Amino acid sequence: MRERLFDLGLWLLLCVPVLLRSDPNDGGSWAQVAIGVVVLGGCVAVSRRWPLAPIAVTVAASLPATLELFTPSYSLALIAFGYLAGRRQEHTRGALWLFGAVAAVGLLLTRITATSLGQWFTLLLALALAIVAPWLIGRYVRQYDRLVHSGWELADRMEREQAAVADRERLRERSRIAGDMHDSLGHDLALIAVRAGALEVDPALGPDQQHAAGELRRAAADATARLRDVIGVLRQPDEDPAPTAPGGEPVEELVSRARASGLAVTLTVTGSGREPDGMAGWALHRVVQEALTNAAKHAPGGGVDVRVDSGAERVAVDVVSGPGTAGSPLASGGTGLVGLDERVRLAGGVLSHGPTPDGGFAVRATLPRRTPTGAPTATPSPTAPMSARELDRVRRQVRKGLAQAIWIPLALLAALGLLMAGVALWTQHQSYLEPDDYERMRIGQSLHDITEAEDLPDRPLDGPPKGVPAEPPGVDECRYYRSTLFAAVPVYRLCFTGGHLADKAEVR
Repeated sequence: MRERLFDLGLWLLLCVPVLLRSDPNDGGSWAQVAIGVVVLGGCVAVSRRWPLAPIAVTVAASLPATLELFTPSYSLALIAFGYLAGRRQEHTRGALWLFGAVAAVGLLLTRITATSLGQWFTLLLALALAIVAPWLIGRYVRQYDRLVHSGWELADRMEREQAAVADRERLRERSRIAGDMHDSLGHDLALIAVRAGALEVDPALGPDQQHAAGELRRAAADATARLRDVIGVLRQPDEDPAPTAPGGEPVEELVSRARASGLAVTLTVTGSGREPDGMAGWALHRVVQEALTNAAKHAPGGGVDVRVDSGAERVAVDVVSGPGTAGSPLASGGTGLVGLDERVRLAGGVLSHGPTPDGGFAVRATLPRRTPTGAPTATPSPTAPMSARELDRVRRQVRKGLAQAIWIPLALLAALGLLMAGVALWTQHQSYLEPDDYERMRIGQSLHDITEAEDLPDRPLDGPPKGVPAEPPGVDECRYYRSTLFAAVPVYRLCFTGGHLADKAEVR
């Protein structure tokens, strides 16, 4: 419906110049008005399916009126159809062929009608300004829309891919947490089953107590089996194995093992509180472990400073690594920090990370001693910079297209100007009469003798320049020739009567 309304409005707009300039008051007729209105209606109707057809039809309607192609009735239609062709057509080859055909037909008609080449140059200028320039603007608008649409599609796809990677890493981290819980809870349940088994055979207990201890042992064993089955379902086949380090390993032992492996690590512990237990303890362990692993991967040879501040309610840990000094950094999947952020978030803490001014990297986490109840809030996917970079790339391409839409018409106009200047010089040379040849001509000499003597140029001027004196009476024809290549006047006038030179003069 919107397209039909647009086409109707376009048709009514293009009919206005025809109604105003082709009526009988302007030398036309109502028949011309009716034909123009019908032709424009057909052009608008087919412009969506065949964008170049309206241009060809409008040019065909304009050329009979004037070879200069610029007509008050159809100039607006040429501009509109040129823009719509560039806006709607996918390929440019057909349009270029059409523009070349219009120029060739204009040159052919100019030679057939023996008119001045100036009209052909005017046609080329009208073709460049009224058709080619709007067509280029339409091409630019089409490319702009396509680039913006494609850029946003690509950015959206990259965001979805990055979000999928981040979500997958979060699920892997949750699976690791489940594995950690299996290790710790399985160990505790196994101890409960062992102690219950000892009570079941204890002779100091009565039969009822022994039976209750046996039920407790079997319940613990069943709980251990169910926990193992559930964790096995959650764990993916290609997932990393569960950590072998004990859950209660303090940060001091972790730092000691890293230092023993050759990493330059310093540890500073402040505060009076001890390390947290449960999820917070595991998160604290994972923050230090991941930061030390990243330092060993990406900054080999650099020092690492670990600071732990144990407060009454919260525990803060900072791991700052300096720039590497030896070897090349190892490749990384780039998802370790995503999983670490999920681990800290599930424990109720906050994680931040980023480069330091000296070229190193810092990881900071604040963890509560008790994990808050309730589901943690979701964190946004860290992919906004991807969209910003993609949008910036699209904008650069659009600016490049805009520059092309500007310099291509300018280049065409410059080429047209050079062509017009060259043809003008050639035309002037063809009508240039040498002063010595002019002086040798005598009154009464026949045109045949003058031509045989090759004193006349190939062709005279198209007509007398403006403002020259009136021609002498009684002559059959007068021919005008240039007396100089660099000025329009003065010119030589040769008048003939009966095929003989009757008058010659240098007129201004």
